[in-house]
Order: sequence, then structure tokens, then C-alpha cells
Amino acid sequence: MTSPLIIQGGMGIGVSGWRLAGAVGSAGGLGVVSGVALDSQLARRLQDGDADGTLRRALSQFPVPEIAKAVLSRYFVPGGRRDDQQYRALSRLTLTPSRDRQLLAVVGAFVEVHLAKQAARGARVGMNLLEKIQLATPAAAYGAMLAGVDVVLAGAGIPARLPSLLNALAHHRQVEFPIDVAGAGKTHFSLRFDPVELLGRRLAPLVRPLFLAIVSSHTLAAFLARDEQTRPDGFVVEGPIAGGHNAPPRGAVQLDERGDPVYGPKDEANPPQFIALGLPFWLAGGFSRPEQVTAACAAGASGVQVGTLFALSEESAMAPALRLQLLERLRRGDLVVRTDVRASPTGFPFKVARLSGTLSEPPVYQHRRRVCDLGYLRTLAMSPEGTVVYRCPAEPVAAYVQKGGDPGETADRVCLCNALIATIGLAQPRRSHAEPAIATLGADLDGALELLREHPEGWAARDVLSYLAPSST
Repeated sequence: MTSPLIIQGGMGIGVSGWRLAGAVGSAGGLGVVSGVALDSQLARRLQDGDADGTLRRALSQFPVPEIAKAVLSRYFVPGGRRDDQQYRALSRLTLTPSRDRQLLAVVGAFVEVHLAKQAARGARVGMNLLEKIQLATPAAAYGAMLAGVDVVLAGAGIPARLPSLLNALAHHRQVEFPIDVAGAGKTHFSLRFDPVELLGRRLAPLVRPLFLAIVSSHTLAAFLARDEQTRPDGFVVEGPIAGGHNAPPRGAVQLDERGDPVYGPKDEANPPQFIALGLPFWLAGGFSRPEQVTAACAAGASGVQVGTLFALSEESAMAPALRLQLLERLRRGDLVVRTDVRASPTGFPFKVARLSGTLSEPPVYQHRRRVCDLGYLRTLAMSPEGTVVYRCPAEPVAAYVQKGGDPGETADRVCLCNALIATIGLAQPRRSHAEPAIATLGADLDGALELLREHPEGWAARDVLSYLAPSST
């Protein structure tokens, strides 16, 4: 793999969709699709009618046609559903998912990567996975590999299991993917995933994609690199300025006057330590200007990963009204991005842009009725009765407490699953309102301000690459 200078971040639920990844790839960067909730996205977009036929054309390329036809038959609504009609509910992920549920996850990932690779015109395409969402990982990775994904990236945890998983899936081997269960002690749990059984046939071996581990510390990188079973092909080293989820500060957590965590020198990447590992690495978070890209390379990095500039580009799948509102706030100079230590049910700090009508506003948050019907961020735990339960501190408080959760953990938690899918225009309608969105960006807005001065009406992905690395486009 010739190292790309610019990696586009795999952002949110679908913000970095196939159009954005394809545009970045065709312009010389590594385009990356978010691998989160692609099953829900496909199902909802089919229910919205797939007006231009893009999804149906991609489905026609799935290697087992009868499976694609079954997905189409179940979810496609000619002409689209009514605006007030709820999307069909999907069963939530469990240790023992149904075959249909696993197949939808495989097909959803296939469609997204297939479309991205077509749009990239032969350039490489990556997929970003969250280690925290372990129950979805094997199906999402396999579907992406069926579509020829070139690079898999994963973070938000310790992605030690991904190299072995990708090795097995390339040969369609059954895997027992380890699943974390809080309070399980020495009892081990795993998710069984059998590609041959699932598809009903054995396909030719697949190309094993490269794997980049997203880390925030040299300690974790060194742990992953020391063993062949866990060693990635490279690292993305993400700092606390980056959008989305951030690692907590090292040491005792201190909050500033806004309630944001205070990060210090220990939380910054140390390039010489990563150079010593002998693997390529990219720096992420706070690299939104060309001189910062140059400095990263001078320090030994292969390049940088960039999210915010692409999230605000024309090809971003963020709902246009939200994206334009963010650009207007940026133009006015009053766009605020907080590092919220309470919002994410994962317990990780999460970047939240303050924006009218979104869950960043207390009245909007308080008006929303708690519901957990997507469940991607649920964690597994042993209940007081000794059974495995699935719980999330953003679900209804009584349900969380009944499953052994601490009620104090529920305060100010945001249902990111529903909020982030609303951010791309796929909000679930409720009786009195549609699910509100939430916008996440990085804290470094200097590059976005410069691009806005150069492109007052907004910019495309190609403009981002030309701005950051003019000689590479």
C-alpha cells in the first residue's frame, strides 16, 4: 500500500457515507465510510423509496442474489413511506442474532463499500469500525470485504481482535468473536459468525484488507504491535481535539469552567515513540491546515487523518440544514464545540457542537422521551440474577436500573444511536416529534474558517485535499 497523505475520518453514523468516501478517493486521499449502523441505514433508505435506484443497483451486485432479493422484498417501499410513518423496527443486536439480522448487516456494509469503490473510480476505500460495538463487527467487516474494502480502521476501545478476524473472514472461516461482558469474571462469551452457513455457499477467497488501529496512546500501540495476532498494519494516532469520541485524559480527570475535561502534555502523541514501533502512522485531531500536515510528516508520520473539514463538505451525508447551520455559525464566529463528558453512553468524552434544535440544547434534550430501539451502544453485563443483560445508560432509567445499572449513570446521557442517525436525515418519527439530531465536530476550526474564506458558499472534498496538500491532488 502506497501510504495516503490524507485519510478522511469515518465519522458518525453515515456522515462519511459512500459519496464522501468516493469523492475523497477519486481526488487522491483515502476515503473512509463509517461502518456503524449500515444495516439500519440501508433498511431506512429502502423504505424511503430509493428514488434514483442507487441502492437497488448495488444490491444487484451482491454475490448471493437471493439474499439481496430477500432484503429488497422485506424493506423496499416503492414511492417511499409517508413522512409520519415509522420506519420498520429491526431486532437489536444480541449474542444470538437471527440469520436475517446478520444478513442485513452483511448486505448493508456491502452496499456502502461497493458504492464508495465505484465512486472512487478504482481508488482505495476504507471502512471505520467502533471496537465498542463488538456485536456488529464480524458482519460489518465481512460485508465490507465482500465488496473489496481495502483498509479497515477501528478504535474506541482496544482493537486487538481485528487482525485475526480479518484473516479468518478472508477465507470464509467460522469465527468465535470474543465479546466483553461486564461482571462475567472468568466466564468468556463470544459471538459465532459462520460466513458459509450464513450465505449458504462457499465463495472464492477474499483479499484481506489492511488494518489500521486507531489509538490515543503509545502504550496501547506498543501492546498491539508486540504480537503477530494483534499487530495492525499501521496506526491512526488520535488526539483529544478530534471530533466524535475521545479518550479520557490520562490521570485524574479535571474539568474546566465549561465542564470540559482538561487535557495535558501526557495526552499528546509522541511521534518518536511511534517511529520506534516500525509501523506507519497518521496523526489525527488538530491537523486542519497545510502547515500542520507538513509538520506531521516532518515528525515522521505518513500523513494525517482529517474529519471536520470533510464533515462540512458538500459530499457529507449530514442533513443539509444542519451542515448549512454549522457553516453559518462558523461564519458568524459563534460556533462552539464542547467536549461533553456525560453525553455518550459509552462513558467516553464526546465532542458536541452547540446547534439550535439539536440535543445540545437542554430543552430539546428534556423534551425527548427516552427510548432504546436501535441499541448499537448497549453493553453486556451480568445481572444480579446471573444472566446476561443488554443495557445502556441512555435507555429508560427504570429499565437500566432493573438490569443492575447505577441510576447515577443515566443523568445527561444522550441516545447517540437515534441522534446520529437523525443527523443524516433518517430520524425515526415519534407520536409528537421526530428524533432530534446531534452534531459532532472537532475542536480545531481554524482550517474550516480558512476554507470558508476561500469558498464562501461551501466547499467540496476535492477542495479540502487541494487546500491541505496542493501538490498531491
